[in-house]
Amino acid sequence: MSLLEVEGLNTYYGESHILFDVSLRVEEGEVVALLGRNGSGKTTTMNSIMGVTAPRTGHVRIAGDDVTGLRPHVVANHGVQLVPDTRRIVKTITVEENLQLAALSAPNAWPLEKIYAMFPALRERRASMGRALSGGEQQMLAIGRALIRDARLLLLDEPFEGLAPLIVRELIATTRRLAEEGRTIVIVEQNVRAALALAGRAYVLSKGQVVWEGVPAALQAEPDLMQRYLGV
Repeated sequence: MSLLEVEGLNTYYGESHILFDVSLRVEEGEVVALLGRNGSGKTTTMNSIMGVTAPRTGHVRIAGDDVTGLRPHVVANHGVQLVPDTRRIVKTITVEENLQLAALSAPNAWPLEKIYAMFPALRERRASMGRALSGGEQQMLAIGRALIRDARLLLLDEPFEGLAPLIVRELIATTRRLAEEGRTIVIVEQNVRAALALAGRAYVLSKGQVVWEGVPAALQAEPDLMQRYLGV
């Protein structure tokens, strides 16, 4: 039994059909990349898993439990945490208060020091308001909020987007460390090479459909496919 099973998802925004029979699986301790051009359905897939956007048909199972269409907080109680591309930190409270707020309802919350050891910049900024953080610091805080809840499955939507190369390298190193520790991760990322360097398997989406699945080496061995669907 896979930790995450997505079967035949069809998701709509109003009357616009966005996902067409999307199916994928993620095993415990695996890192899987969802790749595709802008508008291919990657974020909608993540939102459908998390319950942000309920699919019209299909199933999402976490460790065998059907969570299809449940509210996000209920899906979160199954050990799933989404770090959205918008980050959505609370900008009117401090870094530490953001982390404490996330930990309040977590049954096995991490201690703050564990987050600060992973993100030393957050320790230095612990008393700073969310609105005072740089883009990179906001992303660290967004990931830290998910981790403090001891996420069994971490969904990262465009974690490196718009960040300085140095910050991207730091976040890649942190993500790699999480993977080495056995954390299960699904990553959506426009930085294809960074995503493939982290992932053990990848899915490629185009126009709301899965058009390819396999290991990164096999995808990198198909430059025509990478150019057609990823623009790389």
